[in-house]
Amino acid sequence: MPDEPARDPGPPGTASALDIAGNRRISNYTPSERIARIAWAFGSIVFRVIPRPFFGARAAWLRLFGAKVGRNCQIYPTVRIFLPSQLEIGEWSSVGDRAILYNLAGMTIGRRVTISQGAHLCGGTHDFRDPRMPLIRSTITVEDEVWLCADCFIGPDVTVGARAVVAARAVTMRDVPAGAIIAGNPARRIGDR
Repeated sequence: MPDEPARDPGPPGTASALDIAGNRRISNYTPSERIARIAWAFGSIVFRVIPRPFFGARAAWLRLFGAKVGRNCQIYPTVRIFLPSQLEIGEWSSVGDRAILYNLAGMTIGRRVTISQGAHLCGGTHDFRDPRMPLIRSTITVEDEVWLCADCFIGPDVTVGARAVVAARAVTMRDVPAGAIIAGNPARRIGDR
């Protein structure tokens, strides 16, 4: 009789609805994506040690790993990028220190965009309705001339319209209209640019 697959019983004395073992059996990435992730694990080390003012060298390094990076971009060495092959950044855009681009699926950042320090663009979540909690890979679009202020959070499947401003520490899980200024948690419209 073959062994049954391992199933996490949950905390003692409870009946868990989560299937952690099932989650670990799910294949979230294609074989080529796995290879790209391994390559970038080493490539990101080089990305981080390129001296701060050498923005062109960092952009060229990202292009080598499949990113589409426009001219005159400034991407700082402490930026965390998950999959360069899923990243497109328009010319004259800037991504500040400690920003997180969790780009599991396509992430498009327009031209003349400012992403301030600590901003988190999160292109992934999990389906909590399924006991296995499978990964959901989502796109994020940031249109031209947007300012994402320090430590803001942009959720999965969000589009930030052209010239919008997402204030410091704001959390948005919905699309942001063009030209809107949003603030707070949850973010709400407080004005227009």
